[in-house]
Amino acid sequence: MKRLLFFLILIFPFTLYGETTMENFKNSPENRWQFFTDQVMGGKSYGKLNFVSENNIKFARMAGNVTTENNGGFIQFRAELSYKLKDESNGIKLTVRGNNQDYFVHIRTSGSVLPWQYYGKKFLATENWSEVELKFSDFKKSSSFMRKNFKPSSIRTIGIVAYGRDHKAQIDVSEIKLF
Repeated sequence: MKRLLFFLILIFPFTLYGETTMENFKNSPENRWQFFTDQVMGGKSYGKLNFVSENNIKFARMAGNVTTENNGGFIQFRAELSYKLKDESNGIKLTVRGNNQDYFVHIRTSGSVLPWQYYGKKFLATENWSEVELKFSDFKKSSSFMRKNFKPSSIRTIGIVAYGRDHKAQIDVSEIKLF
């Protein structure tokens, strides 16, 4: 009985109402998340990724300047999943705040072979912390050579992206959940 109780205490904080916390930016997030820009392909966007703690909330902050100059247009931070998601998962929920701009989640799957292949979904990051729920069925493919939909178990990476237009970017993400 004590073992069962101990197991439930360990599991409960991470699974609640059908949600599972994928990331809360605690415990060395710099070892899981990678920042990069369109400069990898000759673009001129720039920025940085910091891991911040404020009012007992730990979060990732991506800030920079996105420019479409020289065929560029993105900054992002991305993590590889170290485990397979269950196909019963319906989407991801982000706790975010930002500068009242649109941002994107880009998902790469085992079928995303080329660097520009991903599934993307736009969301608004307002000035106040809020939850954004993104259903996997609403993600759009970036290439006609990709399947229309993907299985959650095929997800390899998840990226938070400022993309596609000239603008100043600043987005904070404190939690990523699976629902």
